[in-house]
This record gives sequence, C-alpha cells and structure tokens, in this order.
Amino acid sequence: MGQQAAGRRVTADVGAVDDSRCVVLHVDMDAFFAAVELRRDPTLRGRPMMVAGTGGRGVVLSATYEARAFGVRSAMPTAQAMSRCPGIVVVPPDHAAYHTASAALMGLLGQITPVLEPVSVDEAFLDVSGATRRLGRPGRIATLIRDRVRDELSLTATVGAAATKFMAKLASSLAKPDGLLIVPPAEVLPTLRPLPVGALWGVGPKTADRLRSCGFASVGDVADADVATLAHILGPAAARSLHELARGRGDRRVTPDTTEVSIGAEQTFAESLVGEGAVERALLELAGTAARRARRAGFAARTVVLKARYDDFTTVTRSETAASPVDTDRQAYALAVRGWQRLPAGERPVRLLGVRLENLVRADAVAEQLTLDDGGIRPGSRATQRALDAIVDRFGPAAPRPASLISPPESPRR
Repeated sequence: MGQQAAGRRVTADVGAVDDSRCVVLHVDMDAFFAAVELRRDPTLRGRPMMVAGTGGRGVVLSATYEARAFGVRSAMPTAQAMSRCPGIVVVPPDHAAYHTASAALMGLLGQITPVLEPVSVDEAFLDVSGATRRLGRPGRIATLIRDRVRDELSLTATVGAAATKFMAKLASSLAKPDGLLIVPPAEVLPTLRPLPVGALWGVGPKTADRLRSCGFASVGDVADADVATLAHILGPAAARSLHELARGRGDRRVTPDTTEVSIGAEQTFAESLVGEGAVERALLELAGTAARRARRAGFAARTVVLKARYDDFTTVTRSETAASPVDTDRQAYALAVRGWQRLPAGERPVRLLGVRLENLVRADAVAEQLTLDDGGIRPGSRATQRALDAIVDRFGPAAPRPASLISPPESPRR
C-alpha cells in the first residue's frame, strides 16, 4: 500500500494500489489559514508563523509546521505559543481571505464531482464513483486534486482515499502534510489495529482516557472486545458504534451539502465589556459581519441568534425570528439587540458575544417590501447594502462604516 517516510505512511505509486473500491476521498488542506497567509507573503515561508489573536485572550487559529515543531497548536493561547516558540511571527486573522480561499477550493472540488460534502472551510468528502469514467481511477483523481490545488490555488492539500468516510479521513490524517494515502479494504484492519484508541471517530481525550484506564489502549483492543463490556464503559449506542469502526465497518454516505445551516460571527474580548453602549457597539460590528457573510453566500435568515458569555463562563443565547427573512446589517443588528434586551438586566462583564443567522433561505427568493417616499432605496436596504459591499470588497478597512465603529474592536473570530 505505501511506504514509510518521515514516520508517516504515504502512497508512493497510486498505480500499484488496488484502489477500485476507494471511491470516497477526504481532502484536508494543510495549515489552511497559515497557508493562505504564506501565499500572500512568501517571505514568511520556512519560518515559524501562526495566525492568532493578539489580545490578552487571543488563541492560535493556525500554525505552520515549523511552528508546530515547537509544540504550537490550534486553540492554544497566543501567549503560551509565543513562550514555546520565541520569535514566532504572529499574523492577525483575515477571515474574509480565508472564506474566499475556501470558496475557491470548494468550487474546484465541485468540478470533480457534485457528490461533495464540505465538513469545514478547509476539508471535504467526495464520492468519485461517478467520475471514474471521465477522470480515471480514484487514486488518479486524488492526484489530480492535489495537483490542481497546488497549481491553481498555490496551496497544498492532503488526500485520503478509502471505501468509507471514516477510513478516508483517517488516511488523510496519517498522510499529513502534503500527502496521499490510499487504504484498500484488504488493508483496513492492518492499518487500524495498531493505532491508539483516540484515532477512532468520536473518541475525544476524555473517552480515550476512560478506555485506556479499562485496558483498551489500541483500536485492536476495542475490535477484540465484547460489545457488552464496552457498553458498561461507554453506553450501548457508543459501544456499538466504536466496535463497528474498530473493525473497519461504516456505512455513512457522502451527503452533498446544498445549504448552509447557519452563518455568523463571534468575538472573545481582550477586556470584558461592561455597559449597554459597549455591548451594543460590539453587536453592531458582529451583526454587520454575519449579515455580510450571508449576503456573499446568497442567503437571508429568518432567525437571528445572540450568544453571550459572561466572565464566570456562563453562556446564554436568545433567538429572534423576523416577520420576513433578513440579510441587511441593520436588520440583523436590530434583532440581535432585541435578543440582548431580553437578557436579565445588570452590569455583568461580558467576555464573548456572537451573532448567528439561522433558518437560511436563498436571498433571491425573498421579495423586499419597498417604500413609496424614497423609491425603495433607503439606508439599510438591499440595494444600499450591495453598493456598500462592493466598496468594502474594493477598499477594505477604508470603506464607509457606522460612525460608532470608526475605532473598531478586534475583528470578529469564527
């Protein structure tokens, strides 16, 4: 199937592998946010670099492999990462650039097959069974994808190919970075059994610790176990699921994702917000970001959800449903503020706010109610928003914005 290279299993010659049943591909971009920044500034290549928030509560969003060699990982506090890797280059996140790169990636993958299931901005499953007559065997298609991502997007992707989604995703994780691994059905169990139990889908650190404490250290241990024994540890449903995965079985299909579930923005503040004015100013920024993302994706929302987390880490949400779908900054902001006003009154410090648009519908299917006194072109209308979006796309931070946001807080993080 493959060879050992730097401690990582990679496929050397896809033509030498029986990939006839490996029609499920998992495409996973390598250090995606960091790679987009390296593409923009090639002078950073070869240096430890991370995309991270710089406030007191900033966290790492992505790190180059040079930084990972020092133990820098996603979700690590920025300060901790800087202490582990003195001199690391810190680049503030640019989510607009990452969404643009993601859209280009998904557009490219959609040209390979319409049976495409995006998992996040930087990974997706593909079922290429219908593309083999046009593009060749699955291994050749996987190679084509990697070549096109490199040549057309100037990024690198790792691809795993197998007969099931679980094995395809596992294969891509074993082949990282910038690799390709094909796992034919005959190689599934030899590949799975030696792996640590945490390699199984759905096994997080706590579950892995629980299994190890009961003597199940490897995937092979779980495969050989009695389901009733596992059920005492994990419960019946989880026990059955893990037992099937450990034996290389899985029947999840690649499901094309034709609509987004929600679109939003949230921010953790370097210093907690206190007072109505500070909160409403932050909500104005977040609502505008969420609404702009919805417009770019071609959606309007029936529901706007406010998320607030206080200093004691208590998190609350409030949802507001509009009479008709909304997609303008002002509409989203008004509903977010209404949700905020439904929370208990008080001056509790707020460490995180989020605005999420849900119950999405295609914007082109929504009719906007026009007024007679201004020809329907009023502040906050779709026509106005489209014009402002075009200005923002061209001029970025120099574009017009609400006066209260002239000195904005940190850019919202997803």
